[in-house]
Amino acid sequence: MSNLEDFTPQQTQDGSFTFFSTEFNQAFHSHYGAKQESLLKFAVPTRLPILAETGFVRLLDICYGLGYNTAAALQTIWQVNPRCRVELIGLELNSLVPQAAINHQLFNDWDDKYIKILTEIAFEHQIHIDYLQATLLSGDARNLILQVHESGFQADAIFLDPFSPPQCPQLWTVEFIQKVSECLNQNGLLATYSCAAAVRNGLLTAGLVVSSTAPIGRRTPGTIAGHPQHEEQLKSSLPPLSQAEAEHLLTRAAIPYRDPNLNDTAAMILKRRQDEIQVSTLESSSQWRKRWPRQGLKTLC
Repeated sequence: MSNLEDFTPQQTQDGSFTFFSTEFNQAFHSHYGAKQESLLKFAVPTRLPILAETGFVRLLDICYGLGYNTAAALQTIWQVNPRCRVELIGLELNSLVPQAAINHQLFNDWDDKYIKILTEIAFEHQIHIDYLQATLLSGDARNLILQVHESGFQADAIFLDPFSPPQCPQLWTVEFIQKVSECLNQNGLLATYSCAAAVRNGLLTAGLVVSSTAPIGRRTPGTIAGHPQHEEQLKSSLPPLSQAEAEHLLTRAAIPYRDPNLNDTAAMILKRRQDEIQVSTLESSSQWRKRWPRQGLKTLC
């Protein structure tokens, strides 16, 4: 079990700090910038400035982590409409992570209002104040998403921000994504930093349509997804998948992660996918790369 002392801040290029997870052998954010990632990969693509004008926004922050995505979302919304009411649910495996972020004073350059909110969420797991009702649920997100779904919560924006698929396949399976999609409002949008073909195929299998978001701090784009009736709006404001991306969804790399009962270990999920890849007759990624040698889409594999 982690202790608060296990988290060492690492500064990113925009001056904000993140942590490194020894469990998943990855930093919580890229070197580009924790704050900028939250803003440009999640808050902006899910059109929070537009949603703020409606006066009420529901958010689902999957893998709450340090709290950057929630903080960026609240700041984005309230800059447009300070009286916009926000209902937020955060899912986090390790509740010590947001507490460590507060103890290390990682948000000290934010307004006091946000520091107080993030502190309350981190240590009390909930906050009820004017214009904000937030709850942080702690545990395996596969179990928690069932609770969220059963509650009838329908998010206008979902942030899907687990560690990378090879490190945390449990939260990128078609079964988990299906449950997540069922918590997305019919006009809502889901954003993730991943452009992995297996992830995008999982979103498509869940009945969503996908598009790319701008690359932030890396060569590869992120992904935005919505229900089919939202497709025309997606096309009007976001670039469609490139031909290379579309063709990559027809290769073995697009074979999704599967977790039929939402309780398998990471090793079991990875092996199941590898077994499926080995017997697949789909085109290999290496063949795809020969046609698209300049794509450099490492994370699409």
